[in-house]
Amino acid sequence: MQTAFTLAQLADPQIYSSEKILRGCVHCGFCTATCPTYVLLGDELDSPRGRIYLIKDMLENERPASAEVVKHIDRCLSCLSCMTTCPSGVHYMHLVDHAREHIEKTYRRPPFDRAMRNLLVRVLPDLTLFRAAVVMGLVFRPLAPVLKAIGLRRMAAMLRLTPRYRPSPPVERTGKVYRAQSACRGRVALLSGCINPVLAPLTNEAAIRLLNRNGVEVVVAAGEACCGSLAHHMGHEQQALTQARNNIDAWTREIEGAGLDAILVTVSGCGSTLKDYEFMLRSDRDYASKAARISRLAKDITEYLAALDIPAQTAPRPLTVAYHSACSLQHGQKVTQAPKELLCKSGFMVKDVPEGHLCCGSAGTYNILQPALADRLRDRKVANIEGLKPDVIAAGNIGCITQIAAGTAIPVVHTVELLDWATGGPVPEALTRSRRKELTG
Repeated sequence: MQTAFTLAQLADPQIYSSEKILRGCVHCGFCTATCPTYVLLGDELDSPRGRIYLIKDMLENERPASAEVVKHIDRCLSCLSCMTTCPSGVHYMHLVDHAREHIEKTYRRPPFDRAMRNLLVRVLPDLTLFRAAVVMGLVFRPLAPVLKAIGLRRMAAMLRLTPRYRPSPPVERTGKVYRAQSACRGRVALLSGCINPVLAPLTNEAAIRLLNRNGVEVVVAAGEACCGSLAHHMGHEQQALTQARNNIDAWTREIEGAGLDAILVTVSGCGSTLKDYEFMLRSDRDYASKAARISRLAKDITEYLAALDIPAQTAPRPLTVAYHSACSLQHGQKVTQAPKELLCKSGFMVKDVPEGHLCCGSAGTYNILQPALADRLRDRKVANIEGLKPDVIAAGNIGCITQIAAGTAIPVVHTVELLDWATGGPVPEALTRSRRKELTG
């Protein structure tokens, strides 16, 4: 793609980076076939290629974002399926992240939209506020159909996504070390983060047990918190960078202390962001090298487990598992085989989901901010999964787990919960609840 940025514009590191990305696009259109919004809507401007043209025009001409541009960029899930498909290696993620930041700086959103986004970016990364919001959501969940009927679709979506069960009491893990149960084979930090401790605290418990059982010491670094992913993908870049620096400091203390072999993540959306810290902080003299070190150490937990060569197991029950490959894992991190191989090695019958490259509609806060499109994607995903007739669905991202669980009665669990169960851990809670339902009719 030919560009016309001036030398003055290219002096800006972000423009310089985006210009290189734009030049890589050859207009081939391969990306349209795997873009969820183009598949649903058939609108060129709701495809990566169309959005690239919009972003180029906006940045090149130094225009404030228009309502039309905002509509099409907001519809992008940042699922990155286009990056897997693109034969030219166009780094669409960095381009659309730049566009989102430009939008937040130059576009005045309608009051309700602005308030909703500010609420999400304030509440979700804060454990105390988020837990309070979830408890309130449980109380008001029955009102979701009413809110949807009167046009408050986003509020209805938030309530529908609230778990049907009261979340487990919070467990303070930061600053704690969990010793290996056998000869120590490694020492890792585990990201506790902001969403998992509230919605799925048992996931990290399973991860710690599994790692300890296989000779790995686990530390949850003192001071670590939200990775910055939510703010980053909503265009609140300064908040995201502040959160990233906080975690970099926390993990650097561990690296320079007892040392770390890896920084493990059980939420693949967060993992993609950690691996991008190097790019996000490339212009920060104080943090660039530290951020690069953190990005090199960051791994999805299944990446690390695959390298441990865990002995083959017999599954506690002969279950068929539909494996949902989260977009942030398969497209963002290119981790595709490790989770399935680990599940197979643990004795489960694993099935790939048809149209597995298409997003389930979760995409961070997308299922709240774009509920109509998110619901269509979820229903399509669930139909493909239910056609496999699995006993359980496994995924590596809490957003996907929550989104899919809202559309099916099949239990949905984190991959690591099944692996923990197969090697001596407890039955995953979602399977226990499902079994109870069967027994009670």
